Amino acid sequence: MTVDSSIWAYFINASFLVKLVMALLIGASVLSWTYIMQRSAYLKKVRQTTTQFEDVFWAGGDLSKLYSESMKRKSDLDGMESIFHAGFKEFLRLHKQPGMTAEAVLASARRAMNVAQMREQDKLEIHLATLATIGSTAPFVGIFGTVCGIMLTFRTLAHVQQATISMVAPGIAEALIATAMGLFTAIPAVVGYNRFTTDINRLLNRFDVFQEEFSNILFRQAQATLNNHSTLQANTAAPMTV
Repeated sequence: MTVDSSIWAYFINASFLVKLVMALLIGASVLSWTYIMQRSAYLKKVRQTTTQFEDVFWAGGDLSKLYSESMKRKSDLDGMESIFHAGFKEFLRLHKQPGMTAEAVLASARRAMNVAQMREQDKLEIHLATLATIGSTAPFVGIFGTVCGIMLTFRTLAHVQQATISMVAPGIAEALIATAMGLFTAIPAVVGYNRFTTDINRLLNRFDVFQEEFSNILFRQAQATLNNHSTLQANTAAPMTV
């Protein structure tokens, strides 16, 4: 309680400019922790849904059935399942059209998956720029408050005939609290930003690997479908014999 009350006393007795800097840093800290908790929960959810989808996908089930299930909740799809949904939707739209090659079908499906992955990346990286900004600027804001506090302290001492340590110490302490608050605000933001960036890159690598493997599956299915159509057309065009 002694430490808390003394810090509060320093804040109350600080100059208006130092108070403004401290209030700004407190607001930035609250915003930073809000985004850290929100991003942590969202990334945890995406990792879990991605792992669950991978287990179902590689279990060897029917892709059409998996797509139908995703259609029922297409507005709530996240991560890898969203990429699968976009790619398979484009595949179903094109693979039975006349004149389409397997390469053309695959290229279109890959474009759809790339667009879906970019949307997922945007969702994953929301608020990261804010955390980076807070982490990089908060120490300088705190130092600015400290410099202003020290300048005001020495200006006050200029009107005193004899300065003592008891007169200087409170003003210096008030000013240094701004630097401490800047570091207190910046460190969690930087740690959170680095952690989230690493987690997002790992997820994006998993998405890239899935795209490659899923593209191979779609290419094989497109070739098989086109070969069946060619065989059917050849049998239909062949002359009938008695």
